[in-house]
Amino acid sequence: MKSELNLDKMPAHVAIIMDGNGRWASTKGKNRLFGHKNGVQAVRAVVEESVRLGIKHLTLYAFSSENWQRPKEEIGTLMRLLVQSLRSEFEKLLNNNIKLQAVGEIDELPQSVQDELFHVINKTANNSNMTLTLALSYGARQEITSAVKKLGELVKNNLISPDDIDDSTINKHLCTHKLPDVDLLIRTSGEQRVSNFLLWQIAYAELYFTNVFWPDFREQNLQAALLEYQKRERRFGKTSAQINA
Repeated sequence: MKSELNLDKMPAHVAIIMDGNGRWASTKGKNRLFGHKNGVQAVRAVVEESVRLGIKHLTLYAFSSENWQRPKEEIGTLMRLLVQSLRSEFEKLLNNNIKLQAVGEIDELPQSVQDELFHVINKTANNSNMTLTLALSYGARQEITSAVKKLGELVKNNLISPDDIDDSTINKHLCTHKLPDVDLLIRTSGEQRVSNFLLWQIAYAELYFTNVFWPDFREQNLQAALLEYQKRERRFGKTSAQINA
């Protein structure tokens, strides 16, 4: 399938909602924690394949702001897995020239996670092959609300006028302001919703839903999503005739 892909038409920014760990584990008679542990292998495969295919930005929905409502044991396991993964994958990030960054309410994470996260972020800051962004304690509505509050303060203090606020101004106050808009959003496990993920940034993204549970998602599944993306016509509000012209 890789041979069918046009490497000159790759999306600049792919975002993935990594869903289905718990249900995958249930099909095997295991608990949800088993699913999360096996989901790490899918992350590794997708990151490495994205680099090989020349994708410049990959954003993974690792932990939502709503996920804090889950059982404490599950949250604790997810946090430990995150720290372990950051440590075990650090050398691969360096060797593949991958820059790591994170978006979300990072200060809500346990201190041990913050310490490891910022260590890897700082060490990979100058890497340029691909930017891997982890959405952690992230919620798009919260992100947009925060941006609106910041702009409100600027208007209140007469630093900007309401007339100065446009798409660009709002974007600059989002935690994702360093990233381009999402071209392709992938969600695994058969669910077909965006779950408060990058609502502003996916305004014109192509959406791809697959029944594959996240722990089973591998290179060929990513390639299938990219192939479907390349078959679509992206018009951005224009007509087909305008695009073809």
